[in-house]
Amino acid sequence: MEPDRAQDRHEIEACLLRYTRGVDRKDWDLVRSAYHTDAHDNHGNYKGGIDGFIDSLVKRHATIEQSLHLVSNLTIEFADRDIALMEAYFIVHQRLSPEAGDARLAYLRGAPIAPDQAVETEVVGRYVDHMTRREGVWRVQNRTVVFEVSRGHPAPAGGGLRDHWALSRRDGNDPVELTRRALGIV
Repeated sequence: MEPDRAQDRHEIEACLLRYTRGVDRKDWDLVRSAYHTDAHDNHGNYKGGIDGFIDSLVKRHATIEQSLHLVSNLTIEFADRDIALMEAYFIVHQRLSPEAGDARLAYLRGAPIAPDQAVETEVVGRYVDHMTRREGVWRVQNRTVVFEVSRGHPAPAGGGLRDHWALSRRDGNDPVELTRRALGIV
């Protein structure tokens, strides 16, 4: 029987959530904090080290107006005291701006789109992470993103959102970032 590893499980889950928040808020230092410096990421279009992965995210997300990662079904198995396998299911909703150009087409499955139209996408899959703890900190050593579904459709102007709603932002001024600063959480 495996000893109680509740604290380790919590720290591994927190690492995953740092990654998703970092991508969704374009906080690349937070994304980087989820990985060891010598980690490897197999992320579909990108396969390689973390510096290159961060560079690829910066470029790709320059034309992504909105991003929301939902994660669930975390399974964590321990190989030993400092090595674990984590599998987490994800659904990612993103809105690609018209400036994304031909990158929008891969999600549309041949559907027509106007040059000035955004695309709302949904990608479903799993993160399969080899996690290691070094100097007391759990981080991703090797990630493989397993894809299940990828789809998209032309988006209505403004994404169907109302001006008087609190809206997601990816410029450091999202409501969660403003509240964190107001509360002194930095």
